Amino acid sequence: MDVEADVSRFLKHIESERRLSPRTVVSYRKDLEDLRLFFDDHFGGGEWGWGTVERIDFRSFMGWCGRKGLTRRTVARKLSATRTFYRFLHLEHRVPSDPVRTLRSPKIEKRLPGHATSRNIEAVFLGAEARAAANTFRDTRNLVILELLYGSGLRLSELQGLDLSDLDLRQEQAKVLGKGSKERLVPITGSAKRAIGRYLPRRLELGAASFAPDREALLLNPAGKRLSGRSIQTIVRRFLDDAAPGEGLSAHALRHSFATHLLDAGADLMAVKELLGHVSLSSTQVYTHTSKERLRQVYRSSHPRS
Repeated sequence: MDVEADVSRFLKHIESERRLSPRTVVSYRKDLEDLRLFFDDHFGGGEWGWGTVERIDFRSFMGWCGRKGLTRRTVARKLSATRTFYRFLHLEHRVPSDPVRTLRSPKIEKRLPGHATSRNIEAVFLGAEARAAANTFRDTRNLVILELLYGSGLRLSELQGLDLSDLDLRQEQAKVLGKGSKERLVPITGSAKRAIGRYLPRRLELGAASFAPDREALLLNPAGKRLSGRSIQTIVRRFLDDAAPGEGLSAHALRHSFATHLLDAGADLMAVKELLGHVSLSSTQVYTHTSKERLRQVYRSSHPRS
């Protein structure tokens, strides 16, 4: 059995058929490379194949990860990648059984997602709107970025991939391409609609330059190319660092804030799940923990007997 060829087929499968993101494919590749290197050493350089590895060998791999100082979360991720890989091998009849299926993942604590407070958000938009009042290309575009990340709960990759044709300003909605290339419609707030209306004329002015701007992308850089995810992250970090210094909040914190503030205001959990584009309700339920923790903090700081 060709060990490396099986990994290559699997990576091609998740990239072309399951349409997972390039970053996810790279993560799978690294995890499976670590697994292969471990088994090369574990079996003393002798012949081995994916079908000959037993459950106890995978437990040895988990122990090896622990001795290397990897966190439980990282070990759980590697085990999850291995499970997905073996499920593929089993369905392709490359292995007679799936020895990973019954392995337990290490227990990990759920991390509460970082989010901005309502006061932080207010400060972010006060600053962004003041800058956008100058009606420059950069400042009107940056306000659109903030409005869509917080107002519609978009992932950074979803925002970065938005085209002009994805917007329906009359219906105040946008079509986004989420994880696994799944499309969904998200609402656009009135303030986001106004921000886009202010930005689009500035965007059109790039057409008067000596270069031809990207005709499809909503968000452009001054060179007329689609704005990169890294640039969006940098722009948002600057606003968040000004509004919440020392918190280390990222662009994704605006999506977390979107969900947390909706639930704090009494929004239905299933509705928030659909707005976020989550497949599993458990992915959305982490935001209820955030809200409960906020209530605990209020209780401890306010109640005289707490």
